[in-house]
Amino acid sequence: MQSTSITCSSLIYPNPPNHFHRSNKNKKPLTLSLRTSKCCCFTLSSSSTHSCSKKDQQKNDNSNKPIVNWEEFYSSIQRQQDTTTTTQYDDEYEDEDKDFDLPVHSGIKTNMWWTDLKAALGQRINVEGIVSSLGIFSKDKHLAIPHVSVKDIRYIDWVELKRRGFEGVVFDKDNTITVPYSLSLWSPLASSIDQCKSLFGNNIAVYSNSAGLDEYDPDGRKARILERAIGIKVIKHGVKKPAGTAEEIEKQFGCESSRLIMVGDRPFTDIVYGNRNGFLTILTEPLSCAEEPFIVQQVRVLEVAFVNRWSSQGMKPPSHSLLPDCQQCVKDDPR
Repeated sequence: MQSTSITCSSLIYPNPPNHFHRSNKNKKPLTLSLRTSKCCCFTLSSSSTHSCSKKDQQKNDNSNKPIVNWEEFYSSIQRQQDTTTTTQYDDEYEDEDKDFDLPVHSGIKTNMWWTDLKAALGQRINVEGIVSSLGIFSKDKHLAIPHVSVKDIRYIDWVELKRRGFEGVVFDKDNTITVPYSLSLWSPLASSIDQCKSLFGNNIAVYSNSAGLDEYDPDGRKARILERAIGIKVIKHGVKKPAGTAEEIEKQFGCESSRLIMVGDRPFTDIVYGNRNGFLTILTEPLSCAEEPFIVQQVRVLEVAFVNRWSSQGMKPPSHSLLPDCQQCVKDDPR
């Protein structure tokens, strides 16, 4: 029977946040072991010197209960994930956002790593969306079908929607008016946003599962940066779409949701939320999939495939009294 072992002379891993540091005297090594049925073994061991020898590896292999400090392990992963999703925000707006720095208190600092970890994972895995999808497949397929589908918001006839009696517009953020993880407007949409503002005034807002969501933007910093960048109010809320009611949005606009328009790029989140709460729903194509995680891209493909299939079977979205013929608000020319 053969065995395979891997020995590394130098192993460096990101240092966890300061509040997890311990003295070298009391610090226990981090050991991760993977074993297969053919007795192949791969052992990753770290100590204060960041190195492992063959002797150390054999010692760890013989250990019945390898010690894993999960706090340090997840903290190291989170530092890498946060770099890709938030560094661009901090670098671009560091000088502008000095007035909004969160005071450092011991309790806040201690729990912040967990908030950041949930933010990084939660933007990739929408638990509320998964639960809602189960209900959609069983009995509410029509809620995922939009009233209107366009390439992007430049094809929406804002003048016609205003004439029909609509009083406000609610935008999703990522891949609807900004590229994923950006806090600035996608520049080709500027003229359409300006026209929308000129017609609906202050009755325009962003309702996002990232900026403004209590769980992932607890101090409202991303919401404030986005508001300054695009000149549109970001509604703060506590539940991810498609879950939740329209209560917070109706308070913001001062009217019933049946007089509002929901614009987004995800059928099972933005459109389901809008249809469930009585909005006119408009589905846009994503602005860019390059920045999205692979799993999000695959889920998006499945969502569109299901919606197209249900539409081809004759399924319709909930009817809307203000716009019986929804194609009347679509422009052939985006200019």
